[in-house]
Amino acid sequence: MLPWKHVVRALSVLLLTAAATLAPTAAAQADTDKAETASATDHGWNDFSCKPSAAHPRPVVLVHGTFGNAVDNWLGLAPYLVNRGYCVFSLDYGQLPNVPFFHGLGPVDKSAEQLDAYVDRVLAATGAAEADLVGHSQGGMMPRYYLKFLGGAAKVNTLVGIAPDNHGTTLNGLTQLLPYFPGAKDLISEHTPGLADQIAGSALLTKLNAGGDTVPGVRYHVIATKYDEVVTPYRSGFLSGPNVTNVVLQDLCALDLSEHVTIGTVDRIVFHEVDNALDPAQATPTTCLSVIG
Repeated sequence: MLPWKHVVRALSVLLLTAAATLAPTAAAQADTDKAETASATDHGWNDFSCKPSAAHPRPVVLVHGTFGNAVDNWLGLAPYLVNRGYCVFSLDYGQLPNVPFFHGLGPVDKSAEQLDAYVDRVLAATGAAEADLVGHSQGGMMPRYYLKFLGGAAKVNTLVGIAPDNHGTTLNGLTQLLPYFPGAKDLISEHTPGLADQIAGSALLTKLNAGGDTVPGVRYHVIATKYDEVVTPYRSGFLSGPNVTNVVLQDLCALDLSEHVTIGTVDRIVFHEVDNALDPAQATPTTCLSVIG
């Protein structure tokens, strides 16, 4: 029987080889990126000619999760917000060389730098002084690095996190097994640093959460689900501090069984709660009936 470290290494090599085999050339990747942007524009968002209205004066930037991208993560929520009068934008971040479509795998601090540049681009195009951020999974946690260390607090009014891993994840205890497989953690850190950064207790998360979860001047709204199988325990996504609202989805609708992926991609009850967080002055109760709203 092969030692576990060889099994882990073999699996890593296999995955990376498959990714490289499927990867397009640089030119083809550029064409793919353009096609994805065009697809988003066709669906009504990533329109850089959009000007925020008096009712919704801040553009909304959507931040995808790990293995996500600027289009697929938001095929439900982006049109929902556009139809309610928001200017909506989304970015790709955390790309790895020769790995198309599946992003959010690069180092979190570098991804935050990409978000910084993108928010500046959105603000310049729209003429707005501030933006609102809505992120799923890593996309709800990574922006906190931007807010705390890269000056983002001066440019952001609200951060809405949908199933964010603000204090990391144990993956139902699986990450606690890594020390028993020599080399496994190093392989993850080397090849997919964005994943390593999200493990509970990582150096990135220790730095991010030192001195408090929040920064002044930003409102935080966290939506978690009891059925989250990725961010575990699910309450690890909650934040402490002023201007924080933590919500358990099932407290809004006990019948909602959304897990980690569906809570951020197709759940219209969550979409309603996001709208409430972005526009609290016009908020209406989020209930099971919000799915038809």
